[in-house]
Amino acid sequence: MDKQLRFSRLEKVIGEDNVSLINNKSVLILGVGGVGGYVAEALARSNIGKLILVDFDVVDESNINRQIIALESTIGMKKVDVLEKRIKEINSGCEVIKIDRFIDLDNYLELFEYNIDYFVDACDTMTVKKAVIKECIKRKINFISSMGTGNKLDPSKLEIVDIRKTVNDPLAKVIRKFVKDEKINGKVMVLSSTELPVKTGERTPGSTAFVPASAGLLIASYVVRQFIKK
Repeated sequence: MDKQLRFSRLEKVIGEDNVSLINNKSVLILGVGGVGGYVAEALARSNIGKLILVDFDVVDESNINRQIIALESTIGMKKVDVLEKRIKEINSGCEVIKIDRFIDLDNYLELFEYNIDYFVDACDTMTVKKAVIKECIKRKINFISSMGTGNKLDPSKLEIVDIRKTVNDPLAKVIRKFVKDEKINGKVMVLSSTELPVKTGERTPGSTAFVPASAGLLIASYVVRQFIKK
């Protein structure tokens, strides 16, 4: 396969030097479900050099409506395994590191043992979300955190902003309070939606095919733009 041809259309937009620059970058994605799976896909198609995929879950039938790795043929398979195979078929030169572990407060620091150029937080566990945000700031690691995409219908309401500017996002409200309580002064960039969530009356959130996917693509675009901006 001609790698130069594979990314020739991308070169027309960002230039050959920036395509090469991206190939030298490493991105860790914590959670490769609805949002994180699309982040990984888009970065693989953008010539990223290394992806560190972190997820303990297996593909479930209920994932099919929104997760790029969820097919009838992948039900019951480890998400990191399915995504690794997909990435290799897109870009065989991309190095994939799989961390097939449930991440909690006892082991999240292990993630920072890797050389990370960008940390993408797409996990669902609030305590871990807070911990990795704080650790990234402490270590001066570039990061972006995905807020809630559940019970949302309109992808055009998604935006990337500092956490302090978020509205109508219950998850972001919790993180805003955390940032205030911890007296974090630096920017905390997040992907959030200004759309009011649909009230379902159920604890498990509903989801669509388009909001998580759009969130993942926006995050991937942001990471790439941050890389070439510098």
